[in-house]
Amino acid sequence: MSEQLIPHVNLDGARAWCHVIYGLHALAVVVGVSGAATVAGAFVFGVPSLIAVVLNYLKRSEVAGTWLDSHYRWQIRTFWFTALWLLVYGLLIITIIGIPIAWVLIVILGLWVAYRVIRGWLALAGGRPVGGG
Repeated sequence: MSEQLIPHVNLDGARAWCHVIYGLHALAVVVGVSGAATVAGAFVFGVPSLIAVVLNYLKRSEVAGTWLDSHYRWQIRTFWFTALWLLVYGLLIITIIGIPIAWVLIVILGLWVAYRVIRGWLALAGGRPVGGG
C-alpha cells in the first residue's frame, strides 16, 4: 500500500505525532492497569490521554485525505466512545442492581481500549491505515 493517498505530501512529522499520541494513550492504559483507576477511567480522565486527544484535534487537519487520517479518527473515536460508555456504566453503578454488571462492563471496556491502542499502533508501525471506526 502506498504511504499516502495524496501524492507529494510529506507525512513524516504527522506520522511521528501519531506515534506520540499512541504512546500517550498506551501510557494511560498502563496507568489504569497498574494504578487504582480502571483502564477506561485512566484513559478518559488521565492527563496522557487528555493531552493525546487535544493533539489529535490540533494535528488532524495535516493528514486529511491521507492514510494517517484513519489513525487520527481511530484515536479520537476510541477516546469519545470510551467516555460515552463510562457515562452509561456510571449510570448503571448508581443503581443497586447495576453495580456488578457495570464493573464487569468497565473491565471489558478497558480490554477494548487496550485492543484499540495496540491494533492502531501496530497498523501505524506497519505503514497501514487502521479500519473499522
